[in-house]
Amino acid sequence: MSTPNTPLLIGGGQYKEQDIDPREASSPQQMMREAAHLAAINAGLDPAVLAQLDLVITTKSVSDPTENPPEALANALASKHAKTWHCSTGGNSPQWLVNRVCEQIARGEVEFVLLAGVEALDALTRAAKAGIDLDWTVPTQTPVQLLFPERPSVSAQEEAHGLAPPVNTYPLFEQAIRGHCGRSLREHQAALGELCAPFTEVAAEHPCAWFRTVRTAEEIATATSTNRYVGFPYTKFMNAMINVNQSAAVLLCSEAFAQQHGVAQNRKVYLHGCGDCNDHWNVLDRVNYHSSPAIRRVASSTLGMANIDINDIDFIDLYSCFPSAVEIGRNMFGIPPDDPRPLTVTGGLPYFGGPGNNYVMHSIATMLDKVREHPGSFGLVTGNGWYITKHSAGVYSTNPVPDNWERTAPNTDQAAVDAEPGPEVVAQPTGAGNVETYTVLFGRDGAPHRGIVIGRTANGQRFIAVTPGDVPMLEQICANEFLGATGAVSQRDGLNLFVPS
Repeated sequence: MSTPNTPLLIGGGQYKEQDIDPREASSPQQMMREAAHLAAINAGLDPAVLAQLDLVITTKSVSDPTENPPEALANALASKHAKTWHCSTGGNSPQWLVNRVCEQIARGEVEFVLLAGVEALDALTRAAKAGIDLDWTVPTQTPVQLLFPERPSVSAQEEAHGLAPPVNTYPLFEQAIRGHCGRSLREHQAALGELCAPFTEVAAEHPCAWFRTVRTAEEIATATSTNRYVGFPYTKFMNAMINVNQSAAVLLCSEAFAQQHGVAQNRKVYLHGCGDCNDHWNVLDRVNYHSSPAIRRVASSTLGMANIDINDIDFIDLYSCFPSAVEIGRNMFGIPPDDPRPLTVTGGLPYFGGPGNNYVMHSIATMLDKVREHPGSFGLVTGNGWYITKHSAGVYSTNPVPDNWERTAPNTDQAAVDAEPGPEVVAQPTGAGNVETYTVLFGRDGAPHRGIVIGRTANGQRFIAVTPGDVPMLEQICANEFLGATGAVSQRDGLNLFVPS
């Protein structure tokens, strides 16, 4: 039986503005306000109840110029007594926040909480192209308070060699997955198309999706003038789309607050299990590039807390910025490649849209409706930050939690992952080396311009390097097997340079 302090989710709201004149576009704060109102309505409550919020937390947005977004949102909602916090960068942020807030509610520290986020880069980009100045600044009274400080996503060496943009880094994981599966380039490209095509079908049915076009596996996997390679082997249709105007919000409260305000039982959704863990922070320190010890631990903790098996999950939303994130998440949770269950409830970041750090808020809001439509079912949501680095997961159901809500502290999982040994990394390798994984970066003209290699020296040390920008050579790398290829590595212009044999 639930207790007065049992945490629950009661509402989720999603909002989209598309094909609108930039001069008429809502500001990020207005879009979050709309999502918050929709979340209250989704809970069966009058939006005026938002004035009673005691905590407002927002995810970080690329497009929000306001110094203190949560304070500006709280003011817009007349939440005069709400404390405000802003979450640092990470695609796992919404699920991490749900896990954290549920702990606070269970301890009696808060009763009524709003989580919200937004991305409005589409409007900003189109306004800039049209020479329109969008003044979205909202005055605030206090400096923003971050829940935890920002941490650089990559080392100086990784940044110098091009690993900061996710479009450059996730293909490195993909090639390692291909090698682990023993597939040829052609076989794996076809498999990527087959993985992604069902996501487009789900997006086509979601009213808030950015791209509601069903695409075939061949259409997604084949590089063309309108679907060029970005970071080989990923075509444009496999990449997350951040140029969207989308916002989402989720409302959490205690069982006592829900009863006091007459929230119907069929609106209540409970967090049955959750987990949070980080992989080795820097990409070069990873154990390998085809798995994730942290997701494996998160899966065990989340399903163990919920006291269910992965086969008991009815609905799934795996974080899907790029195919490698889906494949690694699927494998670490023990979902077979031929499992008939869809791996998304939204359509994923390349097709539903990837509103920066807030995509998972859409996943959670959609999952609330999914499990409500099927009382007693279970839904799994996962989140991923940076480069398969930060991970969070939650299991949702309309079934009340059986006892007092309590989770195991994530420190145990983190200590176990931190203890897993990674290879020695050498900053300035020289001599012979071979390719552990790689990608080739393409320009908007559809031509390759640089390769990135993570390799091993003759004595097993790991290194990162770039390749020469020789177009014929890069085309050959894309056309022929390059995993395990040998070559020589040296330094040029402050970078490591790998030249294939």
